[in-house]
Amino acid sequence: MDPIELLQTLTEIPAPPGQESDLADTVERLVGEIGHGAERDAKGNVLVKLGRSKPRVVVTAHMDEIAMMVRKIEPDGTLSVTSLGGLYPWKLGEGPVEVLSTEGPLPGVLGFGSIHTNDPGSRAQRGRERPLEWSCAEVFTGLPPEELMSAGVRPGTRVVVARSRRSLLRLGHHVAGYFLDDRADLVSWLLALDQLGDQDGVLFAATTAEEVGCEGAQYLMQSVHPEVCIALELGPYVPDAPSDLTASPSVWVSDSFAVPAAKDLDLLAEISEELGIPLQFQAFSRGGSDASAAASRGLCARPFTLGLPMENSHGFEIMHEDAMSVLAELTVALVKRLN
Repeated sequence: MDPIELLQTLTEIPAPPGQESDLADTVERLVGEIGHGAERDAKGNVLVKLGRSKPRVVVTAHMDEIAMMVRKIEPDGTLSVTSLGGLYPWKLGEGPVEVLSTEGPLPGVLGFGSIHTNDPGSRAQRGRERPLEWSCAEVFTGLPPEELMSAGVRPGTRVVVARSRRSLLRLGHHVAGYFLDDRADLVSWLLALDQLGDQDGVLFAATTAEEVGCEGAQYLMQSVHPEVCIALELGPYVPDAPSDLTASPSVWVSDSFAVPAAKDLDLLAEISEELGIPLQFQAFSRGGSDASAAASRGLCARPFTLGLPMENSHGFEIMHEDAMSVLAELTVALVKRLN
C-alpha cells in the first residue's frame, strides 16, 4: 500500500460525525484486501479482531471529520449552520461545500457576506469587530426552502467540505490537505494491521464520532473494557507543547482528559531507542483522544496517544510524507511489547 495514495483515497470521502458509513465501507474493503475480516457494531465502528483471545489491547483511529450542521433553513433558502466538532469559520473561509441531503449531496457555497458596507447589522461588519463566528456564516444553494425540504434537508443535516477541495498538496517532503486528522492515522492504522498479522488478543477499531466526544470509542470500550487503548492521532504544532514537523511521532503526555502512567512513557522511550525512532513528547493544554477519554471514564487502564506531527490542526493540515509509515512501525512495536 502506498501511504500517500491511500491517504488521498480516504480523504476524498466525506465522513462527518454520525454519518461515516461511506468511509467505513472503504475501510472494510481495505481491511479485506490485507487479509482480515471486519464487522461493524451498532455505533458504526469498524472492528478487526486478531486472534481468539479477549482483546487486551485496542488500537483506534477515528473515521469522522470536523464538519458543519444545518441549524435552520431561512425564508430565502439560505442555510444557517453551526460546527460539528471543533471547526472554526476562519479555518475554512468561503468556498464550495456539500449539503448531505437524504437525496444525495447538494452543492453549496459557504459565505460570510459582502464587505462593501459599514452597516453595523451586516455580517462583514460583525466580522471586522469581533472574532468570526458561525452566526456570520450562511450556505447558499440556490434552491428555495420547499425544494430543500423535499430533498430531506432539515436541522441536523450535515454540511461538509466539497470534494473539489479534498485534493492533497505536495510541498517538498511534506503533504497538506483537509482532514489529515484522522485520515492519515487511518493509513497508519491499516499499515500496522497489515504488519501485525495474526497477533492474538488485539482489536483494531476504526471509530466513529470522535470529534463530538469520542462517542464511538466509549461505546466500544464499555463492552470490551481492555487493559490498553492506543489511539492514533495528530501531534499538533503548538507553542505551549513544541514539536518539529518531521516524521518523528508525537507522544501525548497529558491532555484535557487523562495522563498516562510514567512507566508507560518510559516504555515508549525504551522502544524508541530500540527502533532508532526519535519521539516528541507533548503536554497539551487542550484536546483529547479515544484513549484519554476512555481512561477518564474508567473504560481502559492504560491510555496511549501517539500522534503524527501536524501544523494547522482542524484546518488545511500539513505533515511529513514519511510520518504515517513511521507511526505504524512504532505502533506495531508497542502492541507487541504490551501483548
